Amino acid sequence: MDVTLRPVHDSDLPVFYRQMNDPESNHVAAFTSPKTADWTLFEAHWKGLRESADVVARTVLADSDVVGSAAVYGEPGEREVTYWIDRYYWGRGLATAALRALLAEVPERPLYARAAADNAGSLRVLEKCGFRVTARASGFAHARGAEIAEDVLVLEG
Repeated sequence: MDVTLRPVHDSDLPVFYRQMNDPESNHVAAFTSPKTADWTLFEAHWKGLRESADVVARTVLADSDVVGSAAVYGEPGEREVTYWIDRYYWGRGLATAALRALLAEVPERPLYARAAADNAGSLRVLEKCGFRVTARASGFAHARGAEIAEDVLVLEG
């Protein structure tokens, strides 16, 4: 599959909304926002991301199909990457390809990432892209309704 990134279009939002409300995906991601379940809050969140000069938000395409999103956000020196790939496409290398494309577009370093410590797939994607675990924290994972371990990763310059 040919994986590319492009700016987020309004027509992508319903696809993202469906993807980000998949119960299994939420459980694996763990650290999700309760705002995701409410369309009005979800749409407002994405409007803010798209209008912010400090955010690079992209739609992930695989053979021209919308399969997810990827973004860099945060203050300089503390910027984080985030991505979400439709569960149907897991295990096909799309998240790794999307993150590599995003990292090529946003060359600043360091960049940080966070993942549930038991989210082996996401941790593998991050490690393949050069991130390394630097700390383990714990926090409340909304999607699981409990406090769980979270790995903090960094991609140095």
